[in-house]
Amino acid sequence: MHLFAPGHSGCPGCGPSNALIQVCDTLGKDIIIVNATGCMEITSSQYPQTAWRVPYIHSLFQNAPAVASGVSRALKAQGNDHTKVVVIAGDGSTYDIGFGSLSGMLERGDDVLYVCYDNQLYANTGVQKSGATPYGASTTTTMVGSVHKGKENERKPIVEIVAAHGIKYAASASIAYYADLQMKLRKAMAIKGSTFIAIDAPCCLGAGFDGGITMKVAKLSVQSRLWYLFEIENGKYKLNFNPSNPKPVREYLEMQKRFKHLDEKQFEHIQNQANLTYNEMLEKSGLAPKIEATAAAEKAQI
Repeated sequence: MHLFAPGHSGCPGCGPSNALIQVCDTLGKDIIIVNATGCMEITSSQYPQTAWRVPYIHSLFQNAPAVASGVSRALKAQGNDHTKVVVIAGDGSTYDIGFGSLSGMLERGDDVLYVCYDNQLYANTGVQKSGATPYGASTTTTMVGSVHKGKENERKPIVEIVAAHGIKYAASASIAYYADLQMKLRKAMAIKGSTFIAIDAPCCLGAGFDGGITMKVAKLSVQSRLWYLFEIENGKYKLNFNPSNPKPVREYLEMQKRFKHLDEKQFEHIQNQANLTYNEMLEKSGLAPKIEATAAAEKAQI
C-alpha cells in the first residue's frame, strides 16, 4: 500500500506525484510531512479528502522550513529521536518564495529532511518561470516574441547553494532513477541535522509533453547532462551517474513544447552550457574532464 495514495487529482503522468510515491514508500510511516503550498498540496489535500497516509501539515508557500523546524524541536522536547520531519516543496517555494526560510533552517542545522520536487516552473499558478526554469524555456512570464525568446538566464544551482550552508548532506536525484533516489533518501534519513534532496520531476502540463512519456523525459534530462545525479556529503562531491555516451541536448529539448521556438543559436548555447557544467561537475567529483569546452561556452560564463 502506497503511503501517498492513488486517487489524488494530479495530472495523468504527473512527475511530482510519482516523486512523492517514491519518497513516502522509501521513508516509511515514521515521518511527519510539512508540505508547502503548491501543486502537490492542491492535488493531494482538497478537504475533505487526502492522499496522505502519514501525518501531514499544509504550510504556507514561504514558511514550510520554519514550520518543520518547530515540529522537529517539539519532537525533541518530547524525547522523540526517531520520527523524521520531512519538508515537501516545489521549486517555486524552494528556489524563490521560501528560500529565506530554508536558509534559516539550514543555518540552524535543524533535524529536517527537505525534499524539493523540481518541475522547473510554477505549475500550480499558471506556468510562470521560477528560479529553476532553464534558459530558453517559454512560460507565461518568459514569453516568445520578436524580441524575447523564452527565459534569458540560467537556472540556479540549488543543491550547491544549499550545500554552501555547511550542512552534512545535499543531493540531486531523478524520478527516472529510483534506486539512486532510494539510496539518497535513506542516507539523508539516517543523518541528524538538515539534509536536502532535489528531485527532477518533469511537469507534462507545464513543459508540454504527453504524460505517457514523463519517465522518458526525466531519463533524457540526465542522459543529456542537463540534470546530474550527484551528492555533496560533508563538502565532498560525488557524481553518481556519469553517462558514457551522453545524448545531445536537442533530443531532450525537442520533446517539449516549451522549447519548440529555439533557434540554432539557442540550441548551441544550451549544448555548450551542458558541456561546460559537465566538466565542472567532473572536476568537483575528482574526475577528469571529458568534453572540451568551446570558446562560446567559456564566453557564456563571462
